[in-house]
Amino acid sequence: MRVQDMNWQMVEAYLQRDDRCVLPLGCTEQHATLSLATDSILAGRLSEEVAGPLGIPVFPTLPYGITPSFMAYPGTVTVRTATYVALLGDVLNSLHAHGFRRILIVNGHGGNAPGQGWLGEWLAAHPSARVQWHNWWNAPRTWKVVQKIDPLASHASWMENFPWTRLPGVTPPDERKAAVDLSRLKQLPPRDARALLGDGNFAGLHVRPDRDMHLIWQAALAETRDLLEHGWAP
Repeated sequence: MRVQDMNWQMVEAYLQRDDRCVLPLGCTEQHATLSLATDSILAGRLSEEVAGPLGIPVFPTLPYGITPSFMAYPGTVTVRTATYVALLGDVLNSLHAHGFRRILIVNGHGGNAPGQGWLGEWLAAHPSARVQWHNWWNAPRTWKVVQKIDPLASHASWMENFPWTRLPGVTPPDERKAAVDLSRLKQLPPRDARALLGDGNFAGLHVRPDRDMHLIWQAALAETRDLLEHGWAP
């Protein structure tokens, strides 16, 4: 049920029986040894694996987000907060105009948080809509599994190192990186942030066994599926 595999007639027919859809949000930014599109890959794949069996449309992942601190890392693309909120508003307005009333946003990038804060304004102007903003990686049940496996986990560390975010021929370091001082990092301009972070991993190992990653992914699938099926307010 990916929208890119549908035509407008299929969407029109779907809306006669259901009003749910999924909108994945990603980013294009440094992820140490992992793909620059890690956030987009994870949000998109999770959305498709959850919504596909339920026959619910998944819209293309928004590939750009808010990530100014990483602009000293080539390949990173950031947008202004005002631009991001305006784009998100236009997308939601379009979905609402067509008849989607229950929209699950699967967000893969923490920097997109201003969109979550703004969402209340959009909902106030669209009282018939219900929108869930789901930060899949630190949602309660998924984060509990992450912490049980290894509490030292963060951006660009092992917890984002899935088979589908790795790059062929790239060998991650063996080091268990000490946690970066995030309060200091948030005060720094991009070049100084890069000097502090090095390769970009915030904390912990760069990779863990695939069996650990499977546990996290299964928890994320179950938690996201539960929201899509049962998380809607009356």
